[in-house]
Amino acid sequence: MVSRRLSREAGHRRKFLAIIDETPECERAAAYAARRARATNGMIVLLFVVDAADFQQWLGVERIMRQEATTAARDALAAAAARVRDSVGIEPELVVREGIPTEEIIKLIEEDQDIAILVLAAGSGKDGPGPLVASIAGKTPAFPIPVTVVPQSLTDDEIDSLA
Repeated sequence: MVSRRLSREAGHRRKFLAIIDETPECERAAAYAARRARATNGMIVLLFVVDAADFQQWLGVERIMRQEATTAARDALAAAAARVRDSVGIEPELVVREGIPTEEIIKLIEEDQDIAILVLAAGSGKDGPGPLVASIAGKTPAFPIPVTVVPQSLTDDEIDSLA
């Protein structure tokens, strides 16, 4: 059970959490979260989770692979942050975690009581909405905060009208 959200308390602001990864749809989630944050005088947190499972079988080169994955995560976050700054003028918080993505998302939400909404983007491919959306959807009854799922097909203008 997650603790009470503090985003409405004095000295706090509601935060929208968007997940950045290697999927093409993650940019749509960040765009929506940024516009909602701007419209509600909130903030945006961009999270990249380096999947620890990627290093399980490579003991000899684990450290190098971990460093490369962390560098790639920081680069992806920097690019997403630049798009947020350019589009809405908000400076996002950037977080890199290592572990199982759904577990790390929940841990961050538990640690930061200002995070009030998780924004994900659903892929439009034949394989379904994507593994992250599918895994979070499976936890819906127990998930600690509301989740907004943004279709990958939304344009910036459509996101502006919705946010």
